[in-house]
Amino acid sequence: MSNNRRVSRVASIIKREVSQLLMSGVKDDRIGGMVSVTDVEVAGDLQHVKVFVSIYGDEAARQSAMEGLQSATGFVRRELGQRVRLRRTPTVLFVEDKGIERGSGVLSLINQLAIAREAKGEAEQPFGELDDETGSAPDSD
Repeated sequence: MSNNRRVSRVASIIKREVSQLLMSGVKDDRIGGMVSVTDVEVAGDLQHVKVFVSIYGDEAARQSAMEGLQSATGFVRRELGQRVRLRRTPTVLFVEDKGIERGSGVLSLINQLAIAREAKGEAEQPFGELDDETGSAPDSD
């Protein structure tokens, strides 16, 4: 149990340090856009780290930023070794996190459905609410 706490503590420290490195330490123009660290997964033996990054921009900008991150892997690992006191410095792997992009896509679909319902004139009644007159769930035809 204490090992899990240690892994999560190391993950949060690495997330903070990599975020700071990406903001001010890495001098690669390809990474200059909106790159943020969304999550960090650390292996149980603290030897491998997956850094999930979210990149704002079009496909070409994301591809360029990922190439910049891949080329900066050695620098990031060396800086982590100096900033975080571990017996061995873990290997770093950058992975693009597309969760925010998928989430915004789902939100736009929900908004389109809401607009379509309003255009049809359907009454909006959230799921789980009871009908005022009968006290039961409303009928859906």
